[in-house]
Amino acid sequence: MTAGRAAIVEAPSTISVADVEYGDPGPGEVLVRLTATGLCHTDLGVLAGGIPFPVPGIIGHEGAGHVEKVGRGVTAVSPGDAVLLSFTSCGGCRACATSHPAYCDSWLPRNLLGGIRPEGSAGITRGGEAISAHFFGQSSFGTYAIADERALVRVADDADLTVLAPLGCGVLTGFGSMWNVLDPGPDDVVAVYGAGAVGLSAIIAASLRGPAQLIAIDRVAARLDLASELGATDTIDASREDVAARLAELTGGAGVSLGFDTTGHPGVARTALDAAAVRGTVLVCGAPPPGTEIAVDIQGILTGKVLRGVTMGDTEPRELIPRLVALHAQGRLPLERLERRYALDDIQSAVDDMHSGATVKPVIVY
Repeated sequence: MTAGRAAIVEAPSTISVADVEYGDPGPGEVLVRLTATGLCHTDLGVLAGGIPFPVPGIIGHEGAGHVEKVGRGVTAVSPGDAVLLSFTSCGGCRACATSHPAYCDSWLPRNLLGGIRPEGSAGITRGGEAISAHFFGQSSFGTYAIADERALVRVADDADLTVLAPLGCGVLTGFGSMWNVLDPGPDDVVAVYGAGAVGLSAIIAASLRGPAQLIAIDRVAARLDLASELGATDTIDASREDVAARLAELTGGAGVSLGFDTTGHPGVARTALDAAAVRGTVLVCGAPPPGTEIAVDIQGILTGKVLRGVTMGDTEPRELIPRLVALHAQGRLPLERLERRYALDDIQSAVDDMHSGATVKPVIVY
């Protein structure tokens, strides 16, 4: 057993930091000594009780650190390797075999519900009592994580793991959704609804493609200012402006060819769909509670509009994360502009600051 500390979700809206014990990694597993972990809106969804992860348990899914031990059969990494942690997948279904692991046949139980574990998987205990873990194949809100080999991406030994930690989910999702799925060209009008970590990452990705217009929409003025600095050509403050009217004005009534709703709010998705151009596409992500529905006017979509969902940017982490690391090294992915660091004992402050919009991407540093 390895002694450590972790933030444990005890019940909805209740998180505490306690001493825990990590078992030795089982087959296909790796014990990672964590340097930092990003805080993501999906974590907030679990904490709020909107995602049915069993509690008490450890969440967190943007880990970064160094390999401490490897279990039987692990070949991709060795002790001492620097790694970033992302989501896990089975590796054997059709989606995984065709480089779409975010649509793995068993993605939901492997990542969100903690229901599928490798045979002989290691556990985490508190005072001898087992607690839930394996969130996104890692549960990284602690000083260590027992992670699936498939959840790891090796990076250079001298990589700044604290800065790069959010690549595992939020940045991966935003950048990948824009880069892989929407794929804007020079004639496109792009609108990003929500300028949090996912939305700002999407704006960075879109700006690299040079669309005709790139519009950021949010309710926090500071985030809109940052969106402008990161490439947005126009911004809309939803707290004081009529979003639909402003979009019509900015597009000359033609509408938005590519919309990306990062908020998970059905009302925002409906606004995006109404604002879409003829044959326009609206992409939605986020983790609202199960059963959340988007109202759709059928007459309104007969002009060829497409409403599409996306998970994790439809990415293969082992392909996209190294590209994102390279873009950061080139100064084209300024992650530092999004981040603020917190100690593990201050994780509740990080949660509060993310809720309020004071911090775009909290990073827990161990």
